[in-house]
Amino acid sequence: MKKEIITIAGALGGGKSSTADLVAKKLGYQRFSSGDFMRKLAVKMNMSLNELSTLAQTDESIDVKIDEEVKKAGEQDKIVIDSRLAFHWIPDSFKVYLDLPPQIAKKRILNNLKENTLRKQSENAQTPEEIEKKINSRLASEKKRYKELYGIEDHTDKSNFDLVIDTNKNNLDQVVNLIVSEYQKWLGAN
Repeated sequence: MKKEIITIAGALGGGKSSTADLVAKKLGYQRFSSGDFMRKLAVKMNMSLNELSTLAQTDESIDVKIDEEVKKAGEQDKIVIDSRLAFHWIPDSFKVYLDLPPQIAKKRILNNLKENTLRKQSENAQTPEEIEKKINSRLASEKKRYKELYGIEDHTDKSNFDLVIDTNKNNLDQVVNLIVSEYQKWLGAN
């Protein structure tokens, strides 16, 4: 049975948070971000997001804690969840993947670091090259951990999703409108 839940995953810097915020607002839904939860955890543990990712490779309780929060959020109706693995934990949700080339992602993340306090506290990078290195490191860490913990071969495999959008070719409003439109069609289909 389909749930009134939209799960949004995607490339680092792909716009998951901004998109999820606006989709939730447009639909009047609640909102949960596993990325924000992980950033808060990193700040609480007095480490960077990459350091927390590295620690998670040897301390599975970190991923388990994050995934439990995602599952808890998935027990609600009318919610938008941005999370790498929400598509896996909430299979009856409308699953969206936001794609973005790494060259564009690193520029977006750098710009976001200037205005996003939580990201600034958890991701200490100054140049696009540093960000690209951190993106690659974090992605490799996630793939390794998710395979070892859950048997997920590739959480970026687009065949896991109902809708894939290139956020480089669509602006934020277009992305939000496309998600809402396709979601409403998906809900209406039997």
